Amino acid sequence: MGTLFKNGTVITASDMVQADVLVEGEIVTLIGGNLEAGIHELVDCAGKYLMPGGIDVHTHLDLPFGGTISNDDFDVGHMAAAFGGTTTHIDFVVQPIGGSLHDGLETWWEKSRDIAQIDYAFHMAVTDLNEAVMNEIPTMIDEGITSLKLFMAYKNVFMIDDATLFNTMRVAADNGMIVMVHAENGDVEAALTPALLAAGKTDPVWHASSRPPEIEGEATNRAVVMSGLTGCPLYVVHMTCESAIDALRRGRSLGYPVMGETCVQYFFLTVDDHLGAPGFEGAKYVCSPPIRSAQDHGILWGAVRDGTLQVVSTDHCDFWYDGGHGPWQEWNERTGGADWVGYEKQDPTYRRPGKELGIGNFAKIPNGMPGLEDRMMVMWESGVNSGRLSPSRFAELCCSNPAKIFGMYPRKGTIAVGSDADILVWDPQQEHKISAETHHMRVDYNCYEGMTVKGVPVQVYQRGRKLVDGDQWLGSNGAGQFIPRAADAPVL
Repeated sequence: MGTLFKNGTVITASDMVQADVLVEGEIVTLIGGNLEAGIHELVDCAGKYLMPGGIDVHTHLDLPFGGTISNDDFDVGHMAAAFGGTTTHIDFVVQPIGGSLHDGLETWWEKSRDIAQIDYAFHMAVTDLNEAVMNEIPTMIDEGITSLKLFMAYKNVFMIDDATLFNTMRVAADNGMIVMVHAENGDVEAALTPALLAAGKTDPVWHASSRPPEIEGEATNRAVVMSGLTGCPLYVVHMTCESAIDALRRGRSLGYPVMGETCVQYFFLTVDDHLGAPGFEGAKYVCSPPIRSAQDHGILWGAVRDGTLQVVSTDHCDFWYDGGHGPWQEWNERTGGADWVGYEKQDPTYRRPGKELGIGNFAKIPNGMPGLEDRMMVMWESGVNSGRLSPSRFAELCCSNPAKIFGMYPRKGTIAVGSDADILVWDPQQEHKISAETHHMRVDYNCYEGMTVKGVPVQVYQRGRKLVDGDQWLGSNGAGQFIPRAADAPVL
């Protein structure tokens, strides 16, 4: 027995059509009009849309960073994602300094194996490139990993030099892989930050001054030029400002294989209103690159409308605002520096360290914000309901383009015969007020607190299995599958 979704409007990147959808097992087997339910379970979708499950290709679950670890993992983070309509995501494996790519991969397998509740894949962040690691890069394809991430920022932590970027691009191009970059000039940031702190400029708002838009634009242009020289497909992550968009647009006009994403927060949050909030409140909104200005919001909306940007993701990496609760320091001392995160399983009042690590020094605030659960609802409200985006363009940005660029299409990212039955039953009339009091992410604030959205996923299916039914969670640990990805994916 299968499941028949009847009387709904199917939305994909190319079509918006009234149709019934039959799912048998884990895949879509038939799409048509007036299909008979027969022995199949019937889901009446009258007045509702059927959309592909969302794909977020930029997340950081259970990530050690800035003296702590991001809160959401492959358990709670996956549940939160599904409640927001995201059924597949791609997380970043980080190569340990002095270690191999496979060392990093094994760590991320331990984080996800037998825990995952939705489907997932991995990018590989290369942080320590030597000849052995260079030779190891092509073996990632056998692991189902076809994308490499390089940081042009975070000097003395993750930052690579231009030679590393260029040489990695050449190897990637030879093997049908894609290179992703965090594009900020880390050398300039490393000079600006201590000067600001020495001048007593320590509050969260100065984070933006330490990473001005000019250094994002410069680094983006540098990566675009190297893509043109090597022929390597380039994907610039979390783009925020006009100078970076101009660099990407120039590269595309020259025929270079370059693409880009922005993230939800960069459409809404500003330096003055959020980073500049009274007291330490601005720490909630510290991420890199920083949030920008209302003018940049308009630039980004234009770029997703005209195709300069291909994807909207989240860069989800959440930390407690009011963290450090519970005797974690005692636990750390008692176990000789062992995994203090384990304490939270014994003490429900426990909170690992969070944003408060940067009180008195903005450079020590853990970088990152929540958004995995809110992405699709916020973009529907502000994109589709406002008239900025068509429903099909929304599906393209949030579902099909991510799947195509990262080698998962047409298994993921669309509703088509033979595709995985990752289906959202989307009610365009239902309203929901976003709040930290009701979200499912493990964090004590929400970037869109109080925003009312109209249009929500009321039922969420992954490979034909219902995960979300209204407020009810039906998922289970270990049910999420790792999705190996194909090389030589298209450049959009």
